Amino acid sequence: MDIESRSGRIFDLAVLKRLFQFIKPYSGRFWLLVVLTVALAFLAPARPFLIQHTIDNFVAFGDFDGLVKMVVLMLGLLVIQAGVQFSHTYLSGWLGQHIILDIRKALFKHLVRLRLKFYDRTPIGRLVTRSVSDIETLADVFSEGLAAMMGDLLQLVVIIAVMFFTDWKLTLVCLSTLPVLLFVTYVFKEKVKVVFNRVRNAVANLNSFVQEHITGMSIVQIFNSEKQEYEHFKKINEEHKRANVKSVKYYSIYFPVAEVIQATGIGLLIWFGAGQAMNEQITLGVMISFIMYIQMFFRPIRLIADRFNTLQMGVVSTDRIMRLIDSNEHIPNEGSFTPAQIKGRFSFNEVWFSYNPDQYVLKNISFNAEVGQTVAIVGATGAGKSSVINLLNRFYEINKGHITLDGVNVNEYELNFLRSNIGVVLQDVFLFSGSIRENITLGNPDITEKQIEKAATLVGAQKFIDRLPGGLDYNVMERGSTLSVGQRQLISFVRTMVYDPKIIVLDEATSSVDSETEEMIQNAMEKLMANRTSIVIAHRLSTIQKADNIIVLDKGEIKEQGTHEELLGVEGYYAQLYQMQYREVN
Repeated sequence: MDIESRSGRIFDLAVLKRLFQFIKPYSGRFWLLVVLTVALAFLAPARPFLIQHTIDNFVAFGDFDGLVKMVVLMLGLLVIQAGVQFSHTYLSGWLGQHIILDIRKALFKHLVRLRLKFYDRTPIGRLVTRSVSDIETLADVFSEGLAAMMGDLLQLVVIIAVMFFTDWKLTLVCLSTLPVLLFVTYVFKEKVKVVFNRVRNAVANLNSFVQEHITGMSIVQIFNSEKQEYEHFKKINEEHKRANVKSVKYYSIYFPVAEVIQATGIGLLIWFGAGQAMNEQITLGVMISFIMYIQMFFRPIRLIADRFNTLQMGVVSTDRIMRLIDSNEHIPNEGSFTPAQIKGRFSFNEVWFSYNPDQYVLKNISFNAEVGQTVAIVGATGAGKSSVINLLNRFYEINKGHITLDGVNVNEYELNFLRSNIGVVLQDVFLFSGSIRENITLGNPDITEKQIEKAATLVGAQKFIDRLPGGLDYNVMERGSTLSVGQRQLISFVRTMVYDPKIIVLDEATSSVDSETEEMIQNAMEKLMANRTSIVIAHRLSTIQKADNIIVLDKGEIKEQGTHEELLGVEGYYAQLYQMQYREVN
């Protein structure tokens, strides 16, 4: 069954066992919560028992002093019960918040290590639902579900025991309506469980849709598809509303019916108990205490269905979260090789790669890049240019062949060490909401202000940064929306330079900037690429004429490679591309 639609079992031991692993650090507080739960189960029924005792032994005989003592005793009991109830409520909430804090940290730590292939096929909105909504459901499990349900069940046992001990005939009369209430509660629980599954799926779909369309709002507006997308959103939102309204309908039916059943039980109690009281078979105190018992008994049963569903949702959410945490979707980091220095020579040796099984985007790719050389990769869209970069950084794993860096297989390098020595500047620059400084350092405390200024000056970004309010502290907003395309690209160059990588990768890095900015970047790149190995992917062949080796890719295969002059002399695929661009320029 699809994990998105499964309803879950409240006693799924495997899931509960995983959840309790996160409780272990707080085991002391958890057992204190259990003690408080037991205490509440015994404290609540004590009040009707004391009232019965007071009426039958003091009020009936006009014993004022005894009455005062019992009132003081009951007030003290109420104070104790209030204190225990406060501690129980606060502790269950505290425990729940700390546990979901740990689970959310564990989940996000796992998410940042997942391979890009996982994100290629997983909707981001669904992951947001896992990280936010599903984990919030777990908070409800601890604050309203697990502890409260344990307390309710234990309280029911204690109340029944006290009632049978007091008068078994009256108890049977009181509980005569219980089978009807249990049946109604079961039907309600099953109906609401189905509806809650619909609600969760609707929330996931809503999150996915909103996230995607806010991110791609420029496309929506460019193609005037606001009306179509609004209609699509209305359908998803309508499904979310219908599911929630249906749950409201079930609640609005169940609670009045449960109230009627409880009232019927009290009515039967009064009818039968009054006859016994008049025949002096029971006392007035017993009658009054039983009215209180039955109210205390039916209240948790009415709530238990709701809490049962809360627990079920918690089990399903836990199952979803644990499946995501357990997903073996990260690049293996089994290597441990971390040399003192990387020189920068790398080789692709008969490399085959596919994103989908048996659909190779790179076929038998072999080429070398010596220290300090610049290798350019050209080809039509979809030829496999960017895939070369992804494999060098080990964002994806190759199917066949191997890649070496300084003669060592890249799989033998410690993954973080490998990536820290490869600087990548992409065509589509992503900036996080925050300051320019934060987007350059990415939270690395080892990067100094001097390093930032040196790199910014080298690229030519320092001038426009100084003109911004606050300079490096200027907030670029989400995705760098307050900056131009060229400014965002310059910041990405600075971000790469401050890490001082031995290999520089430029993936269409100058395709989105104007001619003036491109010239500035080209001048900066000549300084940056000095004594560094560089890979340049570019559509503009004019930017790669000085490359030491130009590789021409077509449908995942190397068609030609050599210098600019050599490839023009061959008069092949590269020469055709060059002549086409030359004619476009002229």
